[in-house]
Amino acid sequence: MRYYPINIDLRGKPVIIVGGGAVAERKCRTLLEAGARVVIIAPSLSRELRNMLAIGEIEHLERDYRRGDLAGAFLVFAATGDKEVSRAVAEEAAEWRIPANIADMPEWGDFSTPSIVSRGDLLLTVSTGGKCPMVARSIREEIDDRYGPEYAAALRVLGAVREKLLALKKGSHARKEILRDLVNGGLPQMLRNCSTEEIDRFLREVAGPGFSLCELGIDRGDIE
Repeated sequence: MRYYPINIDLRGKPVIIVGGGAVAERKCRTLLEAGARVVIIAPSLSRELRNMLAIGEIEHLERDYRRGDLAGAFLVFAATGDKEVSRAVAEEAAEWRIPANIADMPEWGDFSTPSIVSRGDLLLTVSTGGKCPMVARSIREEIDDRYGPEYAAALRVLGAVREKLLALKKGSHARKEILRDLVNGGLPQMLRNCSTEEIDRFLREVAGPGFSLCELGIDRGDIE
């Protein structure tokens, strides 16, 4: 295993992308979803990146990359397709000890970005270590079909159940049993297919009185 899998909190952190094309656009989109403050360094931007700039989602230095541009960045991405620029970005990032992702030459970088499927707080990732991104995309598509939006809703409900069990000072063993029974009992599928009354009945049967959607502070409309 070449890469160590890790989830990083990027909320409010500065991330620099060198490049303004399709690859930079894809990386920018997921970085914004993670809450990063994204700065693009490129002479021109793709249409979607221009749209992001117009509504204030990103910052833009409208020029080529220059040495010194990476100071203060939390992460760096090079996505220009120009090997000379990629090497320069990788070298400066290494000097600043900033983790870098080099799209066209991954061996020059410190980390790779996997294919992802996101369902609310559920994040599923697939990586081939850069060997064959096509395989990662194929597996991601299978996962995408398998895990629908009901899993985002299920995590919201399970999180609320867990918090209430903690507040009631239920023991660790009891909490695990209740959460396991909710999952094994098909909570995600019930949230997709069943009425509120059926879901409430199931929650009370497994967790006890006081564990309906309303009593957990969850509006059915918010999880559909």
